[in-house]
Amino acid sequence: MRYSWLDDYLMDKPAVTKDFKIEWNWIRYFIGGKMFAAVLLDKESKPYYINLKLEPLEGDFWRTQYEDIVPGYYSNKQHWNSIKPDGTVPDELLKELLDKSYELVFRGLSKKKQQETLITTYCGLDCTGCEWREPCNCNGCVSSKGFPFHCKEKACPIASCAINRDIIFCGMCKDFPCQLLIDYSCDKEHGDTPSGARIETCRLIKSLLKK
Repeated sequence: MRYSWLDDYLMDKPAVTKDFKIEWNWIRYFIGGKMFAAVLLDKESKPYYINLKLEPLEGDFWRTQYEDIVPGYYSNKQHWNSIKPDGTVPDELLKELLDKSYELVFRGLSKKKQQETLITTYCGLDCTGCEWREPCNCNGCVSSKGFPFHCKEKACPIASCAINRDIIFCGMCKDFPCQLLIDYSCDKEHGDTPSGARIETCRLIKSLLKK
């Protein structure tokens, strides 16, 4: 498959999970428990289609522009589209279509589900794929009221600040991004990779919740 970046690109989106549907031989990507993309594999585990969801009129348009975009294989052909993994669809266009599929499926969730799906921490960290989540029975600082697994006796100062200000997460704060969040996000030893990643995630979450 020429789109070798696809898995990393999708898994970098907030709150995305994936599984492997062995009966179909599909790698499926979800937001809020709803599939928004899939890589369809043949018997030799080689991709033969990438499925994604678009508004019907937009899907129709892109099918007329590229012969490598066809009605969704084994999917609702009005809403789903299949893209050949070794075709001529430009990388940037495929990223744009995957973004639209992610947002389209996300917008189909209830407002409550949207918030619960995206906001597991106050600071913007994505707990969805955290390796400590199940072993430590931790669902993030929002559900634990500021006490994720690594905070035993004292609440996380960012969580405490957000709770005291009565905001659902840092991206909604009038002082965002404050120095406290910047220090945590950009700390050279314990901060984000890349530096400042959670700040950008806060911006993205805010934009998604506003749509």
